[in-house]
Amino acid sequence: MRPLPRDSPLRVEHYFSTDGKWCYVLLWVVERGRKATRWALLKKRLIAACPPASSPLGIDSYYFNRRQETATEQNPQVFLFMFSCYDRMGLLHDVTEVLCELELTIRRVKVSTTPDGRVVDLFLVTDTRELLHTKNRKDEACTQLRAVLGDSMCSCDIELASAELAECLQASSSLPPSVTEEMITLEFQEEPSSSLPRSSVSVDNSLSHAHSLIQIQCHDHKGLLYDIMRTLKDYNIQISYGRFNAAENGNCNIDLFVVQNDGKKIVDCNKQKALCSRLRMELSCSLQVNLISRGPDTELIVANPVELSGKGRPLVFYDITLALKILKIRIFLAEIGRHVVGDREWEVYRVHLGDDHELCESRDKIVEAVTKMLMGWH
Repeated sequence: MRPLPRDSPLRVEHYFSTDGKWCYVLLWVVERGRKATRWALLKKRLIAACPPASSPLGIDSYYFNRRQETATEQNPQVFLFMFSCYDRMGLLHDVTEVLCELELTIRRVKVSTTPDGRVVDLFLVTDTRELLHTKNRKDEACTQLRAVLGDSMCSCDIELASAELAECLQASSSLPPSVTEEMITLEFQEEPSSSLPRSSVSVDNSLSHAHSLIQIQCHDHKGLLYDIMRTLKDYNIQISYGRFNAAENGNCNIDLFVVQNDGKKIVDCNKQKALCSRLRMELSCSLQVNLISRGPDTELIVANPVELSGKGRPLVFYDITLALKILKIRIFLAEIGRHVVGDREWEVYRVHLGDDHELCESRDKIVEAVTKMLMGWH
């Protein structure tokens, strides 16, 4: 499913079940955002993610066609959204917010500040509506951006990105050894750090003759269901029935009756151990946040694992820029790139902070604020 609108952080009590053909999902939701949830858009996205109630060629034909469509979606048209304007506090977040409102997905970004105080932003984006090749859609994007930036915007242009340009913008410098070492450590770490909320994950095969029961107890965070579902998806685990409950104190209890992709229970002890270990790691530290010094510069690095399908976590850049805007920290340079560390691919956000961060917040407070924004702990 595509990411939900950025202003819809929802607390969910979730029930779902399937008989192998029909799937029943019940969501009790409560608005927690500062802005009204765009319910019509949410409904549209949910419907788009579901198969039709009836298909003239049958459900098997639908899923065959859907797999072909998914293969096409993995290589959508990529556009270069470039503009320049005069710098100000919170500029990058305001631009990111506009792109989210326009339903443009940021794939890569290069942001730099010139000596005369101008900012040159290059965004590689894809369009959820698949209309960015039209003049009306391009005009809508530039007009909406100008409405936010006002007279400070110098130029705005959108064009189809060439393969050479996309490859050039995607190039990313190597990660500091301390960051890659931490990624590798977390990759093989069965228990989370004592500073992180502990999660309990177990597999029980005694309660059902046909399904394995995965029981999860953890602390709530933004994207909790996403982290669970993408992990099970990567392990080719299918859910037949599930119940999710989040208490007011933030503790969550999740019961999932599952089978492997061959329709059988998870009986191999090594598979059970590997799955539980990965779930504990993902639920306790699904994102990594580091603040490092590189000579005279200070760099904020946020990394999250990429799904096997190639999709990255939605709205990470939005949350990073919002946290820095609230802290009144300027962004001098930013980029998004992907790196393979160990046996996993990571999407890495690198943000060079302006010198004024030393005057307003300590390093630990910056890391804490960004982490809380990303995890929804605020």
